Amino acid sequence: MERERLRSIIESLLFISGEPLALERMVQAIGKIDKKDVRMAVDELAGEYMKQGRGLRVSEIAGGFQLETARENAEYLARLVKTRPIRLTRPSLETMAIIAYRQPVTRVEVDQIRGVDSSGVIKTLLEFGFIQIVGRKDVPGRPLLYGSSKKFLEFFRLKNLADLPSLDEFFAQIEEQQAQNPNLFENRYQENTEPKPSEPDKPDASSAKPGDNSECEPAAAKKPEPDRE
Repeated sequence: MERERLRSIIESLLFISGEPLALERMVQAIGKIDKKDVRMAVDELAGEYMKQGRGLRVSEIAGGFQLETARENAEYLARLVKTRPIRLTRPSLETMAIIAYRQPVTRVEVDQIRGVDSSGVIKTLLEFGFIQIVGRKDVPGRPLLYGSSKKFLEFFRLKNLADLPSLDEFFAQIEEQQAQNPNLFENRYQENTEPKPSEPDKPDASSAKPGDNSECEPAAAKKPEPDRE
């Protein structure tokens, strides 16, 4: 297949895909083509968009590729399209950082780091799809283990977990986003800040189901330290 024709097909596939498209899925859709050729065509297409200063970009995110608008055009898009952004409170971001950097981790372990009960925050993050249940810890009570999800990678524009910045850089990025959008952290939830005795998660996975959005600001939550082990 000619290179130009291949790039055209890939461009169409990326355009209709509502989520990052993996190379394997492209190969399946095109058929009778080597994965290396597809990767090369994707890189060529991405280079064309950049070189020509086009309004779209080909980005590698969450294990796949996706067409997205150029960041420098964001203010003009905002004038045309009114969207309701996902709003995350600081407790959500702190809890999400703990889970991302220390995964797999239990709720009790998250509570110990934050110093407050994180049940409501974890339920909200599960509802948003930023974290997921990845198993159970092999200890008495077999508490649920949590880890980051594909949506987490998409939201923070990461190729994979290896691309996670340092913890200081992670929070610096959040602060920058907050400066650009003061409403990013909206106090829509209330979280119980009263100390709660540590106890294992219940054996059922009901916390993974959407429920009432109860989340809250901690009095002085400390930033988690990345696990160096």
